[in-house]
Amino acid sequence: MSSKPLHLGKSIIVSAPSGAGKTTIVHRLMAEIPELAFSISACSRSARPMEKNGKDYYFLGVEGFKKAIENQEFIEWEEVYTDHYYGTLRHEVQRLWDEGKVVIFDVDVVGGLNLKSLFKEHALSVFIKPPSVEILEKRLRARETESEERIALRIKKASWELSQADSFDVCILNDELEKAVSETITCVNQFISS
Repeated sequence: MSSKPLHLGKSIIVSAPSGAGKTTIVHRLMAEIPELAFSISACSRSARPMEKNGKDYYFLGVEGFKKAIENQEFIEWEEVYTDHYYGTLRHEVQRLWDEGKVVIFDVDVVGGLNLKSLFKEHALSVFIKPPSVEILEKRLRARETESEERIALRIKKASWELSQADSFDVCILNDELEKAVSETITCVNQFISS
């Protein structure tokens, strides 16, 4: 880690298995709660159609990501699958806290656990739980952005991720989107005002 310490502000960490609806819920939180500012993660993959660099992710490529690791530019990072890296850039988070914002993270389960262990009581960690692994698989297929091999990897990983739900401060079941959004907004507002 870099020797320059972070000046911690409040943060909201939203994690879930891929396809559970975390990104949809994060977008709704952003629209409803003006204090929130989105922490844009960095990744090594290419942009999907409709994704924009610096808005959805910082698309660094594999070599660029490895260079950023060497330069200690991340608060946390992980190699999710071989040569598929995701991480949280130190300068991105500090910039948002310096602006007086509550930083919201949309990260996978390992990233969420890592961030919570770093930020401790400064963070509310929220786990978005799908109704079942079968529904998760249907949602991933409906996206039409993943190969069969990638879907199989994500489903295999989801079983372990679901076993980590109790490690989060709050677990929200996303079997009905509006209800899940409403419950998440309530939890986040309580945390921000505490």
